[in-house]
Amino acid sequence: MNADAMNAGRAPEGITPVLVRLKLSLLRNGLRQSGGRRAAYLTSAVFALLFAAFQLLGFAFLRGHAHAVSVAVPSAAVLALGWAVMPLFFPSGDETLDPTRLVMLPLRPQPLVRALLAASLVGIGPLFTALLLVGCAISVAHGAAAYAVAVLGVALALLVCVALARAVAAANTRLLSSRKGRDLAVLSGLVVAVGAQLVNFGAQHLGSSGLGKLDPVTSVLRWVPPASAVDAINSASEGSYAVAVAQLALTAVALAALLGLWSRSLTRLMTSPDSSTVQASDATARKRSRDGSRPRLLPAGRTGTVMERSLRYVLRDPKTKASWVTSLAIGLIVPVFNALQGTGSVYLACFAAGMLGVQMYNQFGQDTSAFWIVALTISSPHDAYLELRGRALALLAVTLPYAVLVTVLTAALVGDWAQLPEVLGLSLALLGAMLATGAWASAHFPYSIPQEGYKNVAPGQAGLAWIAIFGGMLGAALLCAPVIALAIWTNVSTTGEGLGWLLLPVGAAYGATITLLGLRLSAPRTATHLPEILTAVSKG
Repeated sequence: MNADAMNAGRAPEGITPVLVRLKLSLLRNGLRQSGGRRAAYLTSAVFALLFAAFQLLGFAFLRGHAHAVSVAVPSAAVLALGWAVMPLFFPSGDETLDPTRLVMLPLRPQPLVRALLAASLVGIGPLFTALLLVGCAISVAHGAAAYAVAVLGVALALLVCVALARAVAAANTRLLSSRKGRDLAVLSGLVVAVGAQLVNFGAQHLGSSGLGKLDPVTSVLRWVPPASAVDAINSASEGSYAVAVAQLALTAVALAALLGLWSRSLTRLMTSPDSSTVQASDATARKRSRDGSRPRLLPAGRTGTVMERSLRYVLRDPKTKASWVTSLAIGLIVPVFNALQGTGSVYLACFAAGMLGVQMYNQFGQDTSAFWIVALTISSPHDAYLELRGRALALLAVTLPYAVLVTVLTAALVGDWAQLPEVLGLSLALLGAMLATGAWASAHFPYSIPQEGYKNVAPGQAGLAWIAIFGGMLGAALLCAPVIALAIWTNVSTTGEGLGWLLLPVGAAYGATITLLGLRLSAPRTATHLPEILTAVSKG
C-alpha cells in the first residue's frame, strides 16, 4: 500500500514524456484522417520553413550592419505578439491548448505546466520561431561571449513565446470554448488582412526612410521580454556584460511570471464549476426579457421580419459573420491604405460597395436546411419578391452608410473632394447592380455552406459558387456600363466638364431602378423552384 502511494505520488513527475508522445500522436493521427488534410499540413509546413529559412538567411546578410539590432529586437517582439494572439484567433489550431480535457486526471498544476510546456515545443510553430530567433542572434552576435549568451538568450526567448501563448489560452479557455470564442476566431481573417497591410505599409516606409527609424523603438523594446534576450546578445557583443546579464535575468523573471500565471489559471480551471452547469441569474433573465421587448425599428410585415432575420444571421451565424467582417475590413483597408501610401485614388472607395454587394449572392445558402421554413411561407412570386426585397434592404441598411463613410474618408485622405459626388454615384450604381445580379444568382445558382469546418462551399458545388459569384460580378460590371460611360464622359469631354456632380442622383436612381428590376425578375424563378433550392442548400 505504501509503495503504491509512493508511486502514485511520483506519477505526475513523469507525465512530461507522456504528453510529448501524446502531442506527437495527435499530429500523426490528424495527418491520417484524410489525404487533403495531410497535403494541406505538409504544404503549409514547407512554406513556413522555407519562409523561416529565407528570414534566417536575411538576418545572416544583415550581420555587421549598423542597424542590425534595430531589426532583430523588434522582430523578436513581433514574434511574441504573434504567439500571444494566436490562441485567441486560432483556438482549434492545437488540440492541447484546452487544458480542461485533462480535468478528470489526478494531475497537479506544476508538473502539468512543465509537461505542457515541453509538449508545446513540438510542432512547426516552435521550429519556425526558433529559426527566426537564431537568425536574430546571428545578426547581432560578435565574439565567443556573445555566442554563449545567444544559446541561453534564444532558449529563453523561445520559452517565453510558448509560455505566453499557453498563459493566454489558459486564461481564456472558458471564452474560447464558447460561442463567443468561436465568433472571436472569425476575426482571424481581419487580423491577417490588417496585419499584412500594416507590414506592407511599414516596409515601404522603412524602405524610403531607412532602418534608423527603428532605433527609438528598439531603445524601448530592448528591455521588454523576450526582445530583451535578443538585445542581451548585442550587449555581450559590445562588452556590456552586466547589461546582458540584467536583460537575461529580466527575461527569466518574465518566464517565471508567465508560468506562475499559467499555473494559477490551470488551478482555477480544474477546481471551478463549468458555467454550463450554473443556471442563468435573475439579472440575465431580466436582460433577455428587456431585449425581447425592445422597440422595433424595422418596417412592419414580412419585410421587417425578413430584415430582422437577415441581420440576426450576420450577428450570430459564424460563417455569415466571417464573410461580413472580411468584406467590411477589406473594403476599408484597400482604399484607406492606398491613400496613406500616397498611391490611392478616391475611385478605390467603390471597392467597399463591391465587397459588401457580394453578400447578396447565395442568399438562401446561409439558411442551409432551415430554408424549408422560408419555403413554406412562399406561395406566389409576390411572396418571393417580398422575401428577396427584405434581404436586400437588410444588406442596404449596413452597406449604404458604410459606402458613404469609406468614400468620404478616402476623399479626405486623398484631398480630392471634387470627385466625391461622382464616386458616390458610381458606388450606388455598382451596389444596385450587385443586388440585382445577386438576387438572380441566388435564385438560379444556390449552393450549400457547410456549418462545420472552414469550407464555404459543400463538396461538388464549387462550380455553382464560381458561376454565381464571378458570373454575377461580371454581369454587375456590364450593368454599370452606362454610369461608367457617363463618368468617363464627364472627365474626358470638354462638354461634360463640371457635370460630375450629376452622377450622384443619376447613380442613385439607376441603382435603385436596376435593383427593383432584378428582384422582380428573380422572384418568379424563386417561387417556382423552391424544392430545387432547398435541395441545393441542404447538402452541407
